[in-house]
Amino acid sequence: MSGASPPTLLVLRALGLGDLLAAVPALRALDAAFSEHRRVLATTAPMGPLARCVAGFDDIIAVEPLGPLPGGLRPDVAVNLHGRGPQSHQVLLALRPRRLVAFACGDVRGPEWRAGEHEADRWCRMLTEHGIPADPAQIDIVAPPEPAGLPDVRGATLVHPGAAFGARRWPPERWAVVARHEASRGRQVFVTGGPTETDLAGEVVTRAGLPEASNLAGRTDVLGLAALVAQAGRLLSADTGVAHLATALRCPSVVLFGPVSPAEWGPPASRPWHIALWRGRRGDPLGEHCDPGLLLIEPADVVAALDQLDAQPGPRRPSPG
Repeated sequence: MSGASPPTLLVLRALGLGDLLAAVPALRALDAAFSEHRRVLATTAPMGPLARCVAGFDDIIAVEPLGPLPGGLRPDVAVNLHGRGPQSHQVLLALRPRRLVAFACGDVRGPEWRAGEHEADRWCRMLTEHGIPADPAQIDIVAPPEPAGLPDVRGATLVHPGAAFGARRWPPERWAVVARHEASRGRQVFVTGGPTETDLAGEVVTRAGLPEASNLAGRTDVLGLAALVAQAGRLLSADTGVAHLATALRCPSVVLFGPVSPAEWGPPASRPWHIALWRGRRGDPLGEHCDPGLLLIEPADVVAALDQLDAQPGPRRPSPG
């Protein structure tokens, strides 16, 4: 009947920065496959602005992880990109969708969850096995507009020493050695971080002998951080969300892995402008203290990776949106 409202597709991915970006191929596949639907993405509030750079969803709604979804939503199709269930399944089933696209769990039918699978591959496989074609190589996002009130970082090296958990935080004195080396090569160096990481970034800046203005921690939201990464010459970080920004925005990067293998969360091996360092030791990614495997990576290893990065052909970068 003409004038009828289109059916609704609801996708749940209410997690952090790296989680959102690892789901980009799946989100783009859903955007394309359900173009006749009203497409709604439920994600955490800080991710909302960046989510608009990911795919052409009609609405982005802010929700808490595993919190209840707005009761007014009546999805025809609900897609669980949040987890394997059962809690995330129950959040979506409470809205009584006609179809639930998800991994098998309890009474919910679907593909089986595979431990150790790369995060981007995992969600694309789930969709494909549900009859929704998805390509895990479709990881690029649109570069956000240049942020106002921040320095020009074009060609500069960004050092991001923070991570959500101590297990993935390489010591600041080691980051300072690498930052000092980059500065000695005539490159501008800036240190980034979230609002709770200003002291950590300041310690790296001080130890490296950089100007105080090099500390950009706490001066951007997620969208602003993405805009900096889109401009920068290269990014150095641990296995954390900003590393996924570098991948999605084709910013050359060196990423340090500790308790988790890059085979699960790392950049694609097909892109030589992203280098993952890992010493092959697994540990607890939620641990309080720096993982022993991460400590096996020395500053000289990062410097050598930077030399290798400089020898690679540069990627074509996406244009600002």
